[in-house]
Amino acid sequence: MFNCLCTYCVCVRERERERERERESMEGREGQSSTAAVRFTLPPSRLSSEDILFCIDVDPETLVEMKNTSVSGRPFTRLESIKQAILLFVNAKLAINPDHRFAYCALGKTPFWLKKEFSSEVDSAIAAFRGITVDSSAGQADLTHIFKVANHEAKKSRAQNRILRVILLYCRSSVVPQHRWPTNQKLFTLDVIYLHDKPGPDNCPQKVYDGLVEALEQVSEYEGYIFESGQGLTRVLFRHMCVLLSHPQQRCVQDDIDIPKSLTKKSPAVESAPAEQESVPVSSQ
Repeated sequence: MFNCLCTYCVCVRERERERERERESMEGREGQSSTAAVRFTLPPSRLSSEDILFCIDVDPETLVEMKNTSVSGRPFTRLESIKQAILLFVNAKLAINPDHRFAYCALGKTPFWLKKEFSSEVDSAIAAFRGITVDSSAGQADLTHIFKVANHEAKKSRAQNRILRVILLYCRSSVVPQHRWPTNQKLFTLDVIYLHDKPGPDNCPQKVYDGLVEALEQVSEYEGYIFESGQGLTRVLFRHMCVLLSHPQQRCVQDDIDIPKSLTKKSPAVESAPAEQESVPVSSQ
């Protein structure tokens, strides 16, 4: 076969060789990527069971009445609603994983234990609630001791391949919580539900909320959530508590939460009657 050696033909053959090499190179890369995709595996991981410490505010503001009433018509207080919300949470959490455990403390002028031993029994929560008394001299709120207790308990939880979470239920509308804690020590996760009055001359719930956010961000190992409500509605408290059922090791950042979604009731379209029916005369017989 005759091969032309003119400059034009040589250039054409050279371009064809380059295209062939590029095609082979691309096929090789595609083969490698497909092989890598087949070989990729996500190593299985097990979520740690939780030890959850509830910290319940017992300031006199916990006796503020909610807008919901009992069967007898008596309004529920914040403290009564908090107890109901905790029982809802404990039952739901144990339904998800019966290995979760719970302990209970209260925050008055100083924190104190209601039920120190972590337990998976619902009756343990009921027994803890019997020991709750409102502290009329609560005043300032220092979270430092709670964080120290949580830090100590978190070390014991880690030794058992568990993680610790603190859920603080706070009700003081004008008392900004204080704390002293190193920024590099994060062994537990903090969640907060803040029930408060409407802003007024004697209180500033926004400052309190900002203080709680600061504490949460400083101590939390995983993503901590904070929710607030000044509406006095039990269902809002329950909704927030249900979101806290999410496991800290599986959470998105709070700004990305899009649940619960609002359910808008759409009224069925009313079919207009035909014009003929509207003009039918009614018999006088």
